[in-house]
Amino acid sequence: METTVEKATASDTPRLAQTLANAFYDDPAISWMVPDDERRLRVGPFGFGTWLTKIYLPKANVYTDPDRKAAALWAPPGKWRMSVGLQLRLTPAIIRLTGLKRLPLIVKGLTMMDKAHPDDRPHWYLAVLGTDPEYQGKGLGSAVMSPILERCDADGVGAYLESSKEANIPFYRRHGFEVTGEMRLPEGPPIWPMWRDPQPPAS
Repeated sequence: METTVEKATASDTPRLAQTLANAFYDDPAISWMVPDDERRLRVGPFGFGTWLTKIYLPKANVYTDPDRKAAALWAPPGKWRMSVGLQLRLTPAIIRLTGLKRLPLIVKGLTMMDKAHPDDRPHWYLAVLGTDPEYQGKGLGSAVMSPILERCDADGVGAYLESSKEANIPFYRRHGFEVTGEMRLPEGPPIWPMWRDPQPPAS
């Protein structure tokens, strides 16, 4: 049965924040940000709740399923880069997540990712895609990603993401993304930038 996809609203924040915290608990990049397992379990919902409310829900392009067990957080063309003001406003939340001691390392890593982000052509940015582990393998990730990929194809616009798990690369390739390089977070794991050209209509 085909999954219904809906746009998320602010009222969905608690459930989606927990879903994404579950999905990314063992993610190498999130584990790099918050190495302590117990701390990551405790602050994960706060971190994803902050990303939802402060960054992605205001862009009105967060897609989810009816049970809020998966979510795709997109930034539209030209809207992916955070302003200096927003970065400053988010700093207390980052310190709460990672602790003050790791803040310089985190900022260095985020700056590196920002510099690697393509800035020469319009594209949609898939910042976060996650499915609660108990619901993975049921097509939810593909479903919540599809509205924007279809829009990319209709508008002739590319899409970009960074995969923090090598095991996820084949999944993204099935949706038209290709690896464009590899970069290593400071004192941390590798991540793989991926680009998707708009796909021609199926014949």
